[in-house]
Amino acid sequence: MSAKLMHAVQYKSYGGGPSGLKHVEIPIPSLKKDEVLLKTEAASLNPSDFKIQKGLVRPFIPRKLPHTPVTDVAGEIVEVGQGVKKFKVGDKVVALLSFGNGGGLAEYAVASERLTVARPPEVSAAEGAGLPIAGLTALQALTQAANIKLDGTGELKNILVTAASGGVGHYAVQLAKLGNNHVTATCGARNIDLVKSLGADEVLDYKTPEGAALKSPSGRKYDAVIHCATGTPWSSFEPNLSAEGKVIDITIGPSALLTLVLNTLTLSKKQLVPLLMNPKAENLEYLVKLVKEGKLKTVIDSKHALAKVEDAWGKSIDGHAIGKIIVEP
Repeated sequence: MSAKLMHAVQYKSYGGGPSGLKHVEIPIPSLKKDEVLLKTEAASLNPSDFKIQKGLVRPFIPRKLPHTPVTDVAGEIVEVGQGVKKFKVGDKVVALLSFGNGGGLAEYAVASERLTVARPPEVSAAEGAGLPIAGLTALQALTQAANIKLDGTGELKNILVTAASGGVGHYAVQLAKLGNNHVTATCGARNIDLVKSLGADEVLDYKTPEGAALKSPSGRKYDAVIHCATGTPWSSFEPNLSAEGKVIDITIGPSALLTLVLNTLTLSKKQLVPLLMNPKAENLEYLVKLVKEGKLKTVIDSKHALAKVEDAWGKSIDGHAIGKIIVEP
């Protein structure tokens, strides 16, 4: 396969946004041990993709330039590497690609067997491609950071999800409701009906980062906040938290780090918890199973052809996507 060429989208230097993306013909990648080659059927964009392009994690990621971005893909296996036991040619899968190497914006992509899971016929490529980073982040924030059981057997908690119509947020609302928790959500006025349809009990039209804008209409204090927005100060959350409430921040920034230090120094029982997603195949399998069973859905903002990926990239940078932005070769 590696002797043949494929269409891919790369950037050769940091910065540039959509105009920095270049359409190229490059060799189909060859496989190493424990890897599979997918024919890509769908890829989904995440904010991390354009942040990596901006150079926010250099020199660590990407490993080298030019770089083919995007890590979340669904497709069909066309070749298996040495040592691969779980998959065979023809299998439909969802995969999380290496952050350092990327590769999602291409006709073919290489994935580690370790972070590849089977995709049943009931789950479309677009639905599956939306899950890896956003779905796993929402799942980890709820089940690990907030200690919430999603099978309904745990103590019921009051949850706030900010930016609830976005990629992580729309999954977090649905997953929190699986555990029969009381979910309050924030989003723009145009998305209130959507977020209610995902299961939110209360939806706040979020216009300002002031504390009053985050107060539950029913007067409930939040046991956990799944914080998917940016620019909201700790002071807006603190008065609305229960005695041992947590703000689980997936977009950690300098002000949040300062709050983390201050909370630690003052021994506050109210805590800011930065989240670093740790991907596991069993968690991705669980999410795919929920989609198959109709208990979780991927809201698709828009679909874009790989040939017009600049439109998708610009929409992602704009920050107002509803659910997931999908690119299809």
